[in-house]
Amino acid sequence: MFLEKFRDCVHVGCQGWNYDDWVTGPAGGDRVFYPRGTRATGMLEIYARAFSTVEVDSTFYAIPSAQTVDGWAKRTPPQFSFSLKLPQAITHENALRGGSSADLLAEFCDRLSLLGEKLAVILVQLPPHFDAVPENLLALREFLALLPRELRFSIEFRSRDWIREDVLEMLARHNVALALVEGQWIPRDLMFEGALAKTADFAYVRWMGERDLTRFDMVQRPQDTNLQLWSEVIAETCARTPESVYAYFSNFYEGHAPASANKLKRLFGQPVTEAADFEDQPSLF
Repeated sequence: MFLEKFRDCVHVGCQGWNYDDWVTGPAGGDRVFYPRGTRATGMLEIYARAFSTVEVDSTFYAIPSAQTVDGWAKRTPPQFSFSLKLPQAITHENALRGGSSADLLAEFCDRLSLLGEKLAVILVQLPPHFDAVPENLLALREFLALLPRELRFSIEFRSRDWIREDVLEMLARHNVALALVEGQWIPRDLMFEGALAKTADFAYVRWMGERDLTRFDMVQRPQDTNLQLWSEVIAETCARTPESVYAYFSNFYEGHAPASANKLKRLFGQPVTEAADFEDQPSLF
């Protein structure tokens, strides 16, 4: 019951929607997620019947076309939202530096404005080698000053030396959320400490996992105990954060992101759409 108090605070989804392994196989096989015969062009509409938000990875590689962004908006219901990764040209190639990063940032944000209220958060994912040396700290400070205040940003560090008081205070000055990540880069206990340091009026959580799986059609390594720990941290965050928590699962976390996302939804008392429900569900679009 404690977690259910925060059911409206948490927006749960997956890291992407376009996976062939999520399509149920030939008749007689177990249901996976998408109905049999689902094609890539129809996956987003079906995904949006089960989850209210999604994290888009493709924007890490290139700024999407206006036609693509407009299509995302039109193919999803009114309350659906998208979180999108900032292009790697800014985070990895330029390491947040230079005028070209500022230009790309402006172009990216302008393009995403086509989503309107469906734009949730922009994720700034930094590489592990971007450590907290003085020159990188300066680059981060100057980059944060460029971020449009009307948009929500979350920053993911993959070097543990960034999780310290002065950095968190800097993020707070710009209302940028520290991305809370279950992954290999920063110890979980340190992430939980970071969760206590509220840097924005929303929160952003990601579950990763060892990248040693080759199929994504079923749970292969259950993480129920781990997820229970995270749910309690999320509830504490909801109690202190007036807006929302955006939570996204990778296939690599347990082996099948929709199942992982549904586990979290159940913990917070949210309704869950199973694969079987799609078989008799008419299209909403």
